[in-house]
Amino acid sequence: MLSATPESAAERVYREVKRQILTNEIAGGELISEGEVASRWTVSRTPVREAFLRLEAEGWMRLYPKRGALVVPIGDREARDVVEARALLEGHAVRSVVGDDAVRSALACRLAENLAAHRAADPADIAEFSRLDAEFHQLIVTAGDNPLLADFFVGLGERHRRMTTASVHRDIAVATRILSDHGELLDAVEAGDAAAFETALGAHLAGVHDIRPGDRS
Repeated sequence: MLSATPESAAERVYREVKRQILTNEIAGGELISEGEVASRWTVSRTPVREAFLRLEAEGWMRLYPKRGALVVPIGDREARDVVEARALLEGHAVRSVVGDDAVRSALACRLAENLAAHRAADPADIAEFSRLDAEFHQLIVTAGDNPLLADFFVGLGERHRRMTTASVHRDIAVATRILSDHGELLDAVEAGDAAAFETALGAHLAGVHDIRPGDRS
């Protein structure tokens, strides 16, 4: 039950519905109604409508009057664009830190801690597994010490997280690949080898998200 002011109720509905979209609990292509959501969390339709409008503005939903809200599926073009942008941002970040032993070492330690927690997580808990996956890559971009790029990556990271949950839902074996690939990426950071990192990252992103080279559909 979401019992609070209309403003805080709208914020809570927004956060919960968005979480369900990012973790694939509400799948792309699914149509949900204001009434369903209002009934589920025992709120009026007004905060639900406000939340839906916000989600539509962010590109997660498409609203159809009197029919409901369609959760926008992940398109092939969107997936490729997200992967391409992530490769550019993460590669840039690693190139910017490999020449500074202290920064590179600190990043490697943070990535190792994340990887240990990730390996201990239950892959069946896809929400937590995908959160740790997104955190691993966010740590890399943040280490690049460019706040504008790091902030941009936060929004990009939400799309990345949704793609990861979809991939793990599709094939649980993807979780094992993610952990193995992250170990390889960590090794490249520790070695200060930006070229090896970029090669491993490209293979990681393409493999996890089933992106075929040259596919611009």
